[in-house]
Amino acid sequence: MHTLPMTAMPADWEKTRATLQRYAHALGAVARVHAVPHPKWWHVSLEVVPTGLVTDAMPIPDRGTFWLRMDLNEHAVLAETSTGDSRRISMRDGLTGSEFGEALLAIVADLGLDGDYAREKFESDEPQDYDPAAAEQFFAALVRIERNLQLHRVGVDGPVGPLQLWPHGFDLAFEWFGEGDAQINLGFYPAGRPYFYSNPSPFDSSLTSHALPAPASWHSDGWEGSILYYDDLLAGDDPAATLLAYAGAVYQLAAPGLRTQRA
Repeated sequence: MHTLPMTAMPADWEKTRATLQRYAHALGAVARVHAVPHPKWWHVSLEVVPTGLVTDAMPIPDRGTFWLRMDLNEHAVLAETSTGDSRRISMRDGLTGSEFGEALLAIVADLGLDGDYAREKFESDEPQDYDPAAAEQFFAALVRIERNLQLHRVGVDGPVGPLQLWPHGFDLAFEWFGEGDAQINLGFYPAGRPYFYSNPSPFDSSLTSHALPAPASWHSDGWEGSILYYDDLLAGDDPAATLLAYAGAVYQLAAPGLRTQRA
């Protein structure tokens, strides 16, 4: 299995990122009601696919299933059904969170569905800014990040969750599970100064006595774990290999103390 070369994140893209997150909350509000519920809330997350981000498939009464897809090349959110129907909302128009969410819920209602949607997740009367070029550059980077994180995910020993984008933090992450509530999260956070994180929980402070592959470091300001800034990563000779070395190092150091005892 081969890594994919990493590409730069867009500069000054916070307004576009905030718009994508606001709209992603609306998709998650629909999935929260209509997708098969998961005890770890995986059903409200989005999956990275070659055209963007998608929800789980959701049933339409007597008509099959549908899913919601945020297309980051066509710059639209689409409701697509198993019978071939497709309806879309443009993300280029700067709809407020409330306008976008209500337009999405109107499409869902037209499919014959209703529910108690968490509108507070997406409601906002502020116009949203959306730069298509920034969205495309972000998605190009995200596809490569997703591929490389998957390479680490399939190589760890033990139970793992899916690699998913969470609307709440708009971060791409998965969990490795140890004993009880113990786990190691590995993810990518694209806001501000984008970074990777890998956070063993509960966190053993003795881990910080072990060096991580440069330029990664341990982190304790606000949260405990490890951090690898994306710009530092790209400055190296082989960013994908460095990312995998970082993820592997945290896992190798932390997993023995968190691992479920198996026969």
